Amino acid sequence: MGRFTFKLPDIGEGIAEAEIVAWHVAVGDVVEEDQPLADMMTDKATVEMTAPVAGKVLEIAGAVGDMIPIGSALAVFATEGDDAAEEPVVEVAPNEAAQVVKPEPVPLPDREGLGVGSVAASDGPAATEESSLRSQPTPDPSLSGRGEGRVLASPAVRERARALGVDLAQVKPAQGDRVRHADLDAFLSYNQSYRPAAGKRADEAIKVIGMRRRIAENMAASKRHIPHFTYVEEFDVTKLEDLRGDLNATRGDRPKLTMLPLLIVAICKALPEFPMINARYDDEAGVVTRYGSVHLGIATQTDAGLMVPVIRDAESRNIWQLATEIRRLAEAARTGKAKSEELSGSTLTLTSLGPLGGIATTPVINRPEVAILGPNKVVERPVIRDGEIAVAKLMNFSISCDHRVVDGWDAASFVQAIKRLVETPALMFVD
Repeated sequence: MGRFTFKLPDIGEGIAEAEIVAWHVAVGDVVEEDQPLADMMTDKATVEMTAPVAGKVLEIAGAVGDMIPIGSALAVFATEGDDAAEEPVVEVAPNEAAQVVKPEPVPLPDREGLGVGSVAASDGPAATEESSLRSQPTPDPSLSGRGEGRVLASPAVRERARALGVDLAQVKPAQGDRVRHADLDAFLSYNQSYRPAAGKRADEAIKVIGMRRRIAENMAASKRHIPHFTYVEEFDVTKLEDLRGDLNATRGDRPKLTMLPLLIVAICKALPEFPMINARYDDEAGVVTRYGSVHLGIATQTDAGLMVPVIRDAESRNIWQLATEIRRLAEAARTGKAKSEELSGSTLTLTSLGPLGGIATTPVINRPEVAILGPNKVVERPVIRDGEIAVAKLMNFSISCDHRVVDGWDAASFVQAIKRLVETPALMFVD
């Protein structure tokens, strides 16, 4: 006949299920082959699924935030030659791909307002578009294309933007040219002073899905299973900042240096004496693995949430190579182009808020690692040197450790070793 069931393929090694983080089509839409269908998130990456055939969407398997087993029906299409008007047009709940339910009219609640919490790649409030077994209105195709000065967005996104008083031209898509609900969430999260023209922002319940759910689960597991302790020390980075300025003045066509590459050099140079820091703890097996190479995770804020791309073999790279890799990985993470292997396998994590770094931080360990490092912002303050007052550039440096694996003395000694290198930068470049 002309009815095609698209089953979720194996989109990652060892993956049993994937989460729906965004739908790009609705029931009743007519799609072309290879047109974006849905974004599916595994433990390692988000994968865009495309339509395998051209036709009309009859059924979609679940709401945003639902977990779909590999091999189960993701969508059902009526292909050319099929009388689609005879088919019930409904969504299908997860794990019930064969069940067909006649739709009932459901009034949609108002879409006004948005909470300011950072939300990962979602497709809107749970109370509206995400309920399974509900009929979906057919979008007006005339609103989906880009005309002169038009922004690509679905009718649902346009409706929500109008309710919020948001000009879609101000919203930067995280992927491609199409503005999605996740982009609206990110825009309002990162523009917390923004208020719609109507004035007071209404309350809105945001379903925790996608990247934000992964972050929530990982952080909860880390705090639940790991007894954290944090140690903070003050570094005098005056000489290091002078060195950074001199290197940037003579860098030629090499990338501009921030503080991070220099700190990474110091960290990698200090680590061999403290192998318990560069390690991962398998608490189920009761095994600690100490790594010879430093695969350094760099916590990176993106519109979809916090990601941790990894600099492989950081100890073997010079400051310019580190600067180049930091920039490349950060760009890949923020544009959604980071590969799954670039987002996994770290042995130690460095998290920095740059100029927002604050006085001190107590970072949460990136489980199953056993430590995380947190440099804070550089500030100028008066200090006493040889009995005289001088102005110095100071920075607090935090380390959080897993107390099951790392003792307080070891953590403090490691940070003091980094401090000696940072405050005497020449030592960083001698054997």
